[in-house]
Amino acid sequence: MGQLACANPILTEDDQLHWLALRMVPGLGTRKARQLISVFKTPQAIFRASRSELEGAGLSASVAHNLASGCAFEDAVTQREKLGKAGAELVPITDSRYPPRLKEIFDPPPLLYVRGRVELLGTLMLGVVGTRRPTAYGTAAATRLSRDLATAGLTIVSGMARGIDTAAHRAALDCQGDTVAVFGCGVDELYPVENRKLSNEIADKGLIISEFPMGAPPYPQNFPVRNRIVSGISAGVLVVEGGEYSGSAITAKLAAEQNREIFAVPGNITSKMSWGPNLLIKQGAKLVQEWNDVVGELPAEDRRRLSDRFRKQLNLNENGEDVTSGQNLASDPTGPMKAVAQAVLGTLSPDSPMPLDDLIETIQGCSSSEIIAVLFDLEMSGLIRQLPGKNFLRVWAD
Repeated sequence: MGQLACANPILTEDDQLHWLALRMVPGLGTRKARQLISVFKTPQAIFRASRSELEGAGLSASVAHNLASGCAFEDAVTQREKLGKAGAELVPITDSRYPPRLKEIFDPPPLLYVRGRVELLGTLMLGVVGTRRPTAYGTAAATRLSRDLATAGLTIVSGMARGIDTAAHRAALDCQGDTVAVFGCGVDELYPVENRKLSNEIADKGLIISEFPMGAPPYPQNFPVRNRIVSGISAGVLVVEGGEYSGSAITAKLAAEQNREIFAVPGNITSKMSWGPNLLIKQGAKLVQEWNDVVGELPAEDRRRLSDRFRKQLNLNENGEDVTSGQNLASDPTGPMKAVAQAVLGTLSPDSPMPLDDLIETIQGCSSSEIIAVLFDLEMSGLIRQLPGKNFLRVWAD
């Protein structure tokens, strides 16, 4: 199927109505809808087409009749009202904000319903999935890894289910990181009900997305369908805990089919919750003990995006030099930590590793805790590398 042109992100009311109507046509599935968009380019053109043209584009006679009759527009009006009440918006596949990786999968949804920070669709994402009934170990692992990966600049994606999903979202939010929840129901619905507070927080600080219409209930059959989006928008999927035939195993299988990286946290061999990730590791998934096991496996272009993002936050160039002209660090809330980062980068050499104790003694006016915190961030950004024995090297950009 050919590439679809990117449209202006701002949809008119007429655009919204036609996209919603296309979604509500009885019998019209995801693949056929995308096929029609590829042929006719816009929903308006699809609804203007004759039944013979629609059948020529691959629709059955009954679905072509449903579409040509315009019966979906009444539902579309109701959908648009719900969209406005929920503060949600539409991101069609022709929109420049539509996640590029999601377009690559076999059956990308033609239309996304979104609520929150839409700009997160353009960030580098990682899926974190696992069982709804985690052990204490699983919850701790999901929390620590999601926090560290969010701090490194990855957007944590999950399904906001009980257990591992909830732990992953919460960890990202708690460290002021970014997170995306993919719903198996409408973005104006709530599931599970005990996650009301988390759902509201994600809608405010992160992003909720769904391919299901407004008001769609959380039917069980929706969740395996939802999982292909979790993996599809992500650079890879991290499985923390889950049984052999669990939802997380389904997501990992989808990720493999989509040519995504698969990561897994090893678990206790006597725990049935470890069966899924341990089996994935046996089959070739990357064993994960710390955040860098994930970041180090990402494509070079993605690692550079993370490094560039961190440098931009500190106003540093590729060599770690300050590129801010005339800025008073004291008036900048990030100034003190930026000054520590510059001091660390100025002290470390790319040729000779320096022990942590020597680094702390060399840099004057900074506490050891400040230096350790900055070392963590610089390592995540790819500007320095830690060697065994707590020795540090400065590295150059790839």
